[in-house]
Amino acid sequence: MRAWLTRPIDSSGLRAFRVLFGLVLAGGAVRTLASGWIEKLYVEPRFFFTYWGFDFIHPLPHAGMIAVYVALAALGVAIAAGFHTRLAAALFFVGFSYTQLIDVTNYLNHNYLISLLALLLALLPVNTRTVPAWFLYAFRLQVAVVYIYAGLTKLGSDWLLHGEPLATWLSVHTDLPLIGPLLDERWVALGASWAGFLFDTTIVAWLLYPRTRRIAYLVLIGFHTGTHLLFHIGLFPFIMTVAATLFFSPDWASRILPRKPVAGSRQPVAGLLFLLIPALLTLQVVLPLRHLLYPGGVLWNEEGMRFAWKVMVREKHGAVTFHVTQPSTGRTVQVSPHRYLTAKQEREMSSQPDLILQLAHHIADDFRARGFGDVEVRAEALVSLNARPPSPMIDPTVDLAGERDSLAPKTWILPAPEGPPGARP
Repeated sequence: MRAWLTRPIDSSGLRAFRVLFGLVLAGGAVRTLASGWIEKLYVEPRFFFTYWGFDFIHPLPHAGMIAVYVALAALGVAIAAGFHTRLAAALFFVGFSYTQLIDVTNYLNHNYLISLLALLLALLPVNTRTVPAWFLYAFRLQVAVVYIYAGLTKLGSDWLLHGEPLATWLSVHTDLPLIGPLLDERWVALGASWAGFLFDTTIVAWLLYPRTRRIAYLVLIGFHTGTHLLFHIGLFPFIMTVAATLFFSPDWASRILPRKPVAGSRQPVAGLLFLLIPALLTLQVVLPLRHLLYPGGVLWNEEGMRFAWKVMVREKHGAVTFHVTQPSTGRTVQVSPHRYLTAKQEREMSSQPDLILQLAHHIADDFRARGFGDVEVRAEALVSLNARPPSPMIDPTVDLAGERDSLAPKTWILPAPEGPPGARP
């Protein structure tokens, strides 16, 4: 097995991926700079939701965040050009991960994948003419994990029996020419849901099999083009279209790329990485399963939702009102999240219990700073999951200011509503 994993293979396929991936990274950074998102994501908010254990991370001033994204664009170009690839990828990993850790409400699955692939490029030297076969398999496994878990998470009644949330999302495109009226039909949503489930769970196998690889890649391009046009999900379709080339024959790009890439001895480093990379990839396989340790449904309680490749499987809308009570006087006032959050932040917070908890703590701190002393903060949260009627998510009797976030199950999250998604006309 070790001989099979360490046998030398042509690196041109990996280097072609590096070029395409770097161009997508540079384009994404330029897009962020040109779209005004830096102001919306890092300047306008007055409060930022932090990841558990990363509350020390804060945004730079406006000019500093612009400089970060300019650097990310330059590093993307460097990766594409093969200019000090590992250093450029390492710096990109650090810089990009920093931008994503600033606020939880900015979390996107494909941004997490970007960080992981950049980390692999930083650790694995791919610019030699040949590389050990396991370098390629490491990249393949990372991408396969995304597809397979994205497919398995669709293995539920909402997706396969009721076509939700696709039915909800497709119904807003009924004004499209020719196909518009069909998008409001339930059978179309069900057919698209089954197609998405089958695509995610099997596409890796079709790409690996030489006889089906070409048609599978054409199907993949069509699938991701359709999702990009209908759902506007950022760079995800581009990242996955580029990453799918990793399943081609290792030498598929040998006629395109230079035949004499940067050479050098990599064996000592590769020997250490032979232990490190499997540990990282094992974590990627295990981490998406952590929701099984929590009671209740992950789409409702969100415990184990992030970093688990649960792509496009839930549509949630929520409305939260906080009630702040001063125990010494018994006085209670209602507080709207508008007071602290941008519209985007409020939309994300209103259906995610851990973010509701964070804001409750921030509200308590704000009231204490204004001279109210110790206060209690309770939340009234009504949430709709996949077109169901709104249901209470948070126990309104629990003082959230006295609760602490941790990896333990949150007992103040109420059970998910029973029954199928609500009927649509």
